[in-house]
Amino acid sequence: MREVVIASAVRTAIGGFGGALSTVPADELGGIVIKEVLARAQIRPEKVDEVIMGNVLQAGLGKNSAGQAAVRAGISQYSPSFTVSKVCGAGMKAVIMAAQTIKSGDADIIVAGGMENMSATTFFLPQTAEQPEKGSEEAIETMIQDGLWCSFGDTEAGTAPDSVGERFGISREEQDTYAARSHQKAEAATTSGRFKDEIVPVEVAQTAGDPNICATDENPRFGATAETLAKLEPAFAKAGTITAGNSSGVADGAAALLLMSAEKAFKMGIKPMAKFIGYDYHWCEPELMGYGPIYAVRSALHKVWAKLDKEIDLVELNETFAAQTILSLRELNLDPEIVNVNGGAIALGHPMGSSGARILTTLLYEMQKRDSNVGLAAGMGIACIVEREWYY
Repeated sequence: MREVVIASAVRTAIGGFGGALSTVPADELGGIVIKEVLARAQIRPEKVDEVIMGNVLQAGLGKNSAGQAAVRAGISQYSPSFTVSKVCGAGMKAVIMAAQTIKSGDADIIVAGGMENMSATTFFLPQTAEQPEKGSEEAIETMIQDGLWCSFGDTEAGTAPDSVGERFGISREEQDTYAARSHQKAEAATTSGRFKDEIVPVEVAQTAGDPNICATDENPRFGATAETLAKLEPAFAKAGTITAGNSSGVADGAAALLLMSAEKAFKMGIKPMAKFIGYDYHWCEPELMGYGPIYAVRSALHKVWAKLDKEIDLVELNETFAAQTILSLRELNLDPEIVNVNGGAIALGHPMGSSGARILTTLLYEMQKRDSNVGLAAGMGIACIVEREWYY
């Protein structure tokens, strides 16, 4: 099997719900990062064999939002493209599928990533037998129905972390302490410009005057402490521990990575950011959603014979909820000092289709800054391992 490398990676800033990116459709955000990821590797659009993009909330965007994003980036409409929906793991699944395709020899250059605008999701009126021409009088929000509602348990997704916290003895205080640290790390990274290299600024047209430039993540709660977060009310169950402060916020954003065969990169004189060396995914019971990444990480590490405490230098976990992330830290025996070193989704936000690609992008840039060798990115029930090894 051929080796796969990541030639470049980029993301937008993460816009808050109703924030700076709220008027920019998901496919437009996707087009911006696809265009930029090609420019950073100096690859012409016609050289791209395929585009694969995660996008969870597709209703109303038109068919194949990945194809629309590709065309916006200057890639021919005749180039293959497809859209992936794997909820929080969509962006990372797109990257894995790109790696699999290149490994098999079916392609040399693929752009993969994810995009989401959770601020601009649509509402729909279900058709009823009584009113087939009108539909139901009760509008349903697609962000809830298609993104934040568990189809299996028929309940809000946030109720599962509440049960995880109770089942595994993860207290509200522990969750707030972890979340406060995430916000504090994100604040430090933002104010110091730590994310600047990985972000492509987005021009957002205004109704009057010059466009607004969005180049900074909007969600971190500056000045957050465990004490201030402790004042927030539970978001789901009245006696629950999940709040708006210790869970990730809905958000808007996009991320893209350029994957190539190592042979092709060498021939084109491209020095990759990293080699893609392993991955896996795993599903679990909805009420145990926190265990998905644990299973996936263990399996991915087993595949590459890595030992977590000795060979992994840096880790990015998708912080959907503090309870779920704390459980991963415990069960995987992770050193907190190498996990989400610049804060995670609790602080930055969680644009679902983009997040898997976003954490991988953030991981790659931080590995460069620290001269790290092996990195792990994981979330939901999916994990990837990359290595910065210049082997040619």
